[in-house]
Amino acid sequence: MRSNINLQVELDEDKMPETIEWSAPGGGVDTMQRAKGVLLGLWDGEEKSALRIDLWTKNMMVDEMNEFFFQTLFGMADTYVRATKNTELAAELREFAKDFLKKANDALEKEEKAEANQ
Repeated sequence: MRSNINLQVELDEDKMPETIEWSAPGGGVDTMQRAKGVLLGLWDGEEKSALRIDLWTKNMMVDEMNEFFFQTLFGMADTYVRATKNTELAAELREFAKDFLKKANDALEKEEKAEANQ
């Protein structure tokens, strides 16, 4: 049995993503869904290296990117514990994700206040 995950990216004249759409017919997502960002990681077992495709649309806001990274990191902990049964390291990754989000949001708030005072 074969299953497909489809990504379609519309680029502007500078080759920056304007729209990202995806579907996964074998997983019950038959119609194209819009997304503002995608982080795709692939493992090359022969080369022992990770390959990445990281895309986001130009209308994705920084607060959305912060939340996207938090949820991705937090979700990676769930995947890691399912794959390795190492709950201790998964818990550390979840704590890192929480700390990351707090620091990212604090930095954004500081930047917004600085811009407001100009």
